[in-house]
Amino acid sequence: MARNKKGTVAVEAVKGRLRLRLPRFSICTKRYLSLGLDDTLENRKIAILKAAEIEKDLLYENFDPSLRKYKSPQQQREKTLLVDIWNAYVEAKKPEVSLTTLNTDFRRVYRKITSFPVAAFEARKFQNWLTKKYSQEVSRRTLVQLKAACGWAVKQGLLMENPLMNTPKKKVKKSFPEPFTEAERDAIIKAFENSPHYSFYTPFVKFQFFTGARPSETVALRWRHIDEELTFITFSEALVDGQLKDTKTHQPRIFPVNQAIKELLTSLRPVPYSPDLLVFPSKTGKSIDEHNFSNRAWKTVLGGLKNIKHRAFYKTRHTFITSCLEKGVPVALVAKWVGNSPQVIWSSYAGIISEVPVPEP
Repeated sequence: MARNKKGTVAVEAVKGRLRLRLPRFSICTKRYLSLGLDDTLENRKIAILKAAEIEKDLLYENFDPSLRKYKSPQQQREKTLLVDIWNAYVEAKKPEVSLTTLNTDFRRVYRKITSFPVAAFEARKFQNWLTKKYSQEVSRRTLVQLKAACGWAVKQGLLMENPLMNTPKKKVKKSFPEPFTEAERDAIIKAFENSPHYSFYTPFVKFQFFTGARPSETVALRWRHIDEELTFITFSEALVDGQLKDTKTHQPRIFPVNQAIKELLTSLRPVPYSPDLLVFPSKTGKSIDEHNFSNRAWKTVLGGLKNIKHRAFYKTRHTFITSCLEKGVPVALVAKWVGNSPQVIWSSYAGIISEVPVPEP
């Protein structure tokens, strides 16, 4: 291989790819700069121009010894790790998301990315690894987050294109509400009342069936969220994994109190009472741990009811919504009470809504 003249940069081809050979006396310790280009006539012209740029910088003492200045934007982006894109995305999203999302959802994605580190443009390799190691649903949720992060990176000029843009959407089986019947609801409440270990939680269970609130909202409820006359409840906070945040919809909502709920709240409110007291504390006076309650109290009590199929505690919410729809309460009003959109109610409970008879004229 012929030496390049003193102070000149030579264009070379190695295995069909172009690179530049730098002068020996340059202040750069590296002798070669890969251009990431195939050896074609057109790319040779680009390489010659790049060589001329380096020679000019050497002449005028503007040479960049790190060589970053002379790499194409694409080359620089290709060296960006997927985890770097994710970290930048999380930093940008911090003002917009809840603490729970940051500490739980985003952290889960981070742990997976660091378990199989790849460059951002090789995200498909990570996808293949992910789908082999985790369930379909976990993989789907992770890829949705990463696809959003890469899309953001494209807009910021950090990536040339979104490597997950054409990720095929896997069909997720549509889940059905599976509510309890009113007879099953009443049997569950009675079973809690008669339980030697878990009767303490009967008011909590009743409230769930009577309001359809999200459990995370109920365990965060304090007396300040209920007016003095016990006529309405304001759901504005939720406790998720020990972190207090706003509701799932990020909007407070007003729930009207009926006679059954009023009697329940009247029996619970101390005289006098502090507005900061929890409405439904645990036996120790702290917030109820929703997961602990579900895995112990709920599972045990329902396990003793042989004629009732075990369903998650969250189904108390579906039971309330179903009961309202079956009794002809307008969809928009039910949605307002439970903090959903009418569209969600329609899509999730279409079968129930269609069974409501047309009223007689």
